[in-house]
Amino acid sequence: MPARARLVASFLVVPLLVLVPAATTTHPSASPARTAAEERAAVTPGVRVLAVSIDGLNPTALTRLGRTALPHFWRLLDEGAATLNARSQYELTKTLPNHTSMVTGRRIARRAGGHGVTWNHERGAATTAQKAAGEPVHSVFSVVRRAGGSSALFSTKGKFRLFKRSWPAGVDRVFVREQDDLAVTKAAAADLVARRRAFTFVHLGLADQAGHAHGFMSPAYLRAVDRADALLGRLLRAIGRKGVVVLTADHGGLGPSHFQVAQLGDYRIPFVAWGPGVRHGDLYAMNPTYVNPRHTRPRPVGPQPVRNGDLANLVTDLLGLGPVPGSQFNVRQRLRVLAD
Repeated sequence: MPARARLVASFLVVPLLVLVPAATTTHPSASPARTAAEERAAVTPGVRVLAVSIDGLNPTALTRLGRTALPHFWRLLDEGAATLNARSQYELTKTLPNHTSMVTGRRIARRAGGHGVTWNHERGAATTAQKAAGEPVHSVFSVVRRAGGSSALFSTKGKFRLFKRSWPAGVDRVFVREQDDLAVTKAAAADLVARRRAFTFVHLGLADQAGHAHGFMSPAYLRAVDRADALLGRLLRAIGRKGVVVLTADHGGLGPSHFQVAQLGDYRIPFVAWGPGVRHGDLYAMNPTYVNPRHTRPRPVGPQPVRNGDLANLVTDLLGLGPVPGSQFNVRQRLRVLAD
């Protein structure tokens, strides 16, 4: 049974919340031509997806703080399908490039078919992912819109307005409050309760802010991760028993920054899945076509680890839609997290 069919069945039988991890790719390759059925596909009724990105979340913080300090993170880890050894994008361990990979399913490098968003700050109103890539660029937002669904974006960094400029019809609501995670969480939670959007993307930046100000893995950083856990709890309560959640990060961080692309603490990130129909255990054990990279940094060719770029086609798969056109990660939507 296809993953999305099993997911719909699980919503009908067990009305709980689902958190789902990203799928692996054997190698980045252009997405196949969409069939007529895929072009006509509509969002699967009754399924909602909430993607949560915890900016700068080093998985070591989760193990160091433990279950008592981080009950919401560890509930997902203990009850769901998870790995604390996923990978950021190979080219850069920076926020905007990695988040653009999350929503497009593409690499960063333009010469390799990527989205070309290499900068990490807000640019002018004319800047789009399409201009960066030099070609049309689709995203999970545009796929959801084409299928008749609604999407919203909540972020603590203004540079995420790039997504609205790039896919103006796809992002129905944008809420940005610079460095105010509580305000962003409240707005997202209220929207989750009031609206039945197909896709909601929430970015929380307080851990990254603390890392830059005081050092990643410093006491101040760990306190910020603790606060992020409380905010995650509010989001989970808001979506309640009505949605799917995908949680990951753009990069980790160690010491003064997260810009060292070859440093394990910077490129290692979590990816977790939890909810009705989702198996409990290690993501790599469930998905033998994914290769656990241990402490290495695999190039984006050949057998791949779980990457944050898998998020886009995981979301489309859960919503009953085909892959994002032009995507390179999880193109065939073969990630297995649901029980048979």
